[in-house]
Amino acid sequence: MDNWTEKRELVRIAKMYYVNGLTQAEIAKKIGVSRPVISKMLQRAKDTGVVEIYIRDETVSMVELEQELEAALKMDEVIVVPAQGSTNEEIIKQQVAKAAAQYLPKWIRNKRRIGISWGTTLYHLVNEYPFERHHKMKVYPLVGGIGRHRIEIHSNQLAYEFSKKLGGTCEFLYAPAIADSIELKKQLVDSPDIRSIQEEARRVELAIVGIGNPYESTMAEMGYLKEEDIRQLRDGEAVGDISSRFFDKTGEPIDNNLNNRVIGIELADLKNIPTVVGVVSGTKKLAAVWAGLQGNYFDKLIIDEYLAERLLEKAKGVSISERG
Repeated sequence: MDNWTEKRELVRIAKMYYVNGLTQAEIAKKIGVSRPVISKMLQRAKDTGVVEIYIRDETVSMVELEQELEAALKMDEVIVVPAQGSTNEEIIKQQVAKAAAQYLPKWIRNKRRIGISWGTTLYHLVNEYPFERHHKMKVYPLVGGIGRHRIEIHSNQLAYEFSKKLGGTCEFLYAPAIADSIELKKQLVDSPDIRSIQEEARRVELAIVGIGNPYESTMAEMGYLKEEDIRQLRDGEAVGDISSRFFDKTGEPIDNNLNNRVIGIELADLKNIPTVVGVVSGTKKLAAVWAGLQGNYFDKLIIDEYLAERLLEKAKGVSISERG
C-alpha cells in the first residue's frame, strides 16, 4: 500500500476496533461516516495486511471450558469468550456482545417471535448484529421501556433497533419497567394494549436477556433504584435480576414492593419460553448468574472466560439443581 494517508486511516480505525474495543457504530459516529464504510475499511485493513488475525492455542482451552460448563451446569450450550488478556470490564462486555451477535443468527433461524430485555450488554449486541432479512419475524420487549435516561438501552428501543437489523417488525410496551406504585401498575397492566403485549411476550420462541447485580447495576446508576429500594433488596437477600425481576441466591423471586411494581413478564414465564439466552460478563455478576441457573432460567449462556472459570469452580464445589 503506497498511500500513506490511507494506511494511517486504516491503522487508526483498526486500532479503535481491535485494541480499544469500540463498535463499528461508535467508530462511524466518531469519524463522521456510515457504519458500512467502517466495515469496508476494516476488511481493507485485513486484505492489505495492516491487520492480521491469528487463532491462538487458547481457543482450545475455551472449547474445553465450554464443554465442562455444559456438563456441570446441564446447559444446552455455553459460549465462553476469551478476554485476550484484558481486564477492562467495558472492553470485555463488548467482546461478549460481539460474540453473541455472531452466534444468535443460527439460534433464531426459523423463529417468528423474539423477546429482548434491556441493558448495556444487549445494546452492544444489537449494535454488532448483522443485517438480515426475516420479514415475518417480530421482536417483543420483555419489560417496560419508558424512561428519561439512557433511552438507547431501554427494551422498547432495543426491540425497535433489533427488528431493523432482522428486517422484521416489533411491538412496544408503553409502560415503565418499574411503576411508581402498585396501584399505578395495576392501572397500566389492566389496559387492553399493555395486557395484550405482555401476553404476546410470554409466547416468544426465544428470549435474549442480561443478568444484573442489583448493587452495582445500570438501574442504580440511572437512579431507578432509590435508597429504600436498595434496602428492600438487601432485606430480601437479592443477588440478581433478569428484566428488572429480582431473585435470591436460590433463584426464587423476591416478594417485596419493588418486584411487585415491575411491568413485564414474570421470572416464571421465562421457564415456559423454549430458548432463553443469557448474555453476561463480569465476575461481579457471579452470584447473580449462579442464582439464575439455580432458578432454571437459561438454556444458553454467553459469558467471558473469567466469569466462566469462576462458575466452573462453583459448579465443582456445589451440585446444581436438575435442569428440566
